[in-house]
Amino acid sequence: MSEGLKYRRVLLKLSGEGLMGDKAFGLCTDTVDRIANEIKTVHDMGVELCLVIGAGNIFRGVSDAAASIERTSADYMGMLATVMNALAMQSALEAKGVKTRVQSAIPMDTVCEPFIRRRAERHLSKNRVVIFAAGTGNPYFTTDTAAALRAIELGCDALLKGTQVDGVYSADPKKDPNAVRYDTLAYQDVLARDLRVMDTSAIALARDNKLPILVFALHTSGSFAEVVSGRGTFTSVQ
Repeated sequence: MSEGLKYRRVLLKLSGEGLMGDKAFGLCTDTVDRIANEIKTVHDMGVELCLVIGAGNIFRGVSDAAASIERTSADYMGMLATVMNALAMQSALEAKGVKTRVQSAIPMDTVCEPFIRRRAERHLSKNRVVIFAAGTGNPYFTTDTAAALRAIELGCDALLKGTQVDGVYSADPKKDPNAVRYDTLAYQDVLARDLRVMDTSAIALARDNKLPILVFALHTSGSFAEVVSGRGTFTSVQ
């Protein structure tokens, strides 16, 4: 592992919306390619990497589009959409020479591997990026919760959430010019102030297992590499 790294193994949580670029729906290939470059840079530094990607760019179980669909079915549809995003990111990474594996919490053997913790551990030890798809495999749980769960199961040193802004704010900084940015927060602060860093189940899981959550701007070039080295601009929740 490279000198100067603060985190040996991390899980990166990406929102599906983060893959849209300027589009209103679906995938922006330029954006996916740029994010893949950021991931490759960190992978090449010697960090063991796993990913969880949301599905808000395709289908979200609690979206307006799902209003007429029974909640459990809608959530399963969202889980399947995360598999599509995972395969897109896998393709982008492998085009850059980064070996990856996609593991799904919903078995679909012709498309990807089922989630098996020991197999995921082996992939990481062999320097492969593991992309976890289909959330937890259960309705009523978000990909935020899946990210916290997988990070804990795989013994990650931190959960990194790549967002549109450079940390956690008291309000949306794009809408409120008086929004205050936090450098550090306690898990309880996030819950008490309803800061929407991640959903409450994910925060509670992280708190109970002492998993640090680092929130940073993934769309700033080089920011991912800086955060895993303990530098750069981010909000630390722990």
